[in-house]
Amino acid sequence: MAVEEMHDASACKQVDGGISRVFQLLGKRWTGPIVAVLVGQPAHFTELRKAIPGISERMLSDRLTELGAAGLVLREVDEGPPLRVSYRLTEAGAALEPALKELGAWAKTYLPEGPC
Repeated sequence: MAVEEMHDASACKQVDGGISRVFQLLGKRWTGPIVAVLVGQPAHFTELRKAIPGISERMLSDRLTELGAAGLVLREVDEGPPLRVSYRLTEAGAALEPALKELGAWAKTYLPEGPC
């Protein structure tokens, strides 16, 4: 059997399409931590900003918009006064909780902690 026959193109491994879509969204910087904070309970914008050190207002706003467009986060406005905006996970977003917990446990076991 020729080497070419053993390496048939249809037999090549390819990444699962679902995994690609998940990491295109959740693999972006800050997205995972935002979802992880919201798993516990809904949060106001300022609470999210305080819970995620280093994130800028602009980046938080952009990521929340992306998560909303993906159907994972709902934006709710309380007309006040004062006007306050809170965010909570949709059913689809909340369904990520078991996977996030598993990833967190994996990280504790296999990823060394870096400097603070």
